[in-house]
Amino acid sequence: MATIEIKDVKGAAAGTVDVNDAVFGIEPNVPVMHRTVKAQQASWRQGTANTRTRGMVRGGGKKPWRQKGTGRARQGTIRAPQWTGGGTVFGPHTRSYDQKVNKKEIKLAMRSALSAKLADGELVVVKDFDFEKPRTKDAVALIKALGLEGKRITVVIGNEDIEAFLSFRNIPEVNILPVGDINTYELIDNKVLVIAEPCLARIEEVLA
Repeated sequence: MATIEIKDVKGAAAGTVDVNDAVFGIEPNVPVMHRTVKAQQASWRQGTANTRTRGMVRGGGKKPWRQKGTGRARQGTIRAPQWTGGGTVFGPHTRSYDQKVNKKEIKLAMRSALSAKLADGELVVVKDFDFEKPRTKDAVALIKALGLEGKRITVVIGNEDIEAFLSFRNIPEVNILPVGDINTYELIDNKVLVIAEPCLARIEEVLA
């Protein structure tokens, strides 16, 4: 099992914790991570863009002029695509952009992300945020104590840790991620991943 040093809120060493190699010590599968992230991004697209074809545009029931004898090209309706106000050819229509990714691939992608973060030295475990009350000043002091000033950080907190959520939420470079909502995109979209020690057991329980 891999061993990770634990930091306290003042940035000092507060012991170590053994983590499951099946979650934090595998060879990152980059193609699966890429496919999972692309599927996540695709699922965020609303897919509400829509255009009207010639059959959807109101009007145009009368033939503009007779078929022959005018010297002009024959026309059947003023709602044809070449006319101003006519229909659109091959325009976008309402659709879903969702991509299917297997549950095993999703878990493998998250294990790969966590393993890559640990291998690159971009994973920090904090014993507990232990904020007595919501206070942004305390959260800023914690980031400074860990030497993470100016870096984009993802902080993984407990699902019910309201004090930590309210303390971190006003810091622009910090993204707050409840442990129950962890996903590949948010695990890797940062320079440093900070995890509260109580969350490790939950992560291993789900991904191991």
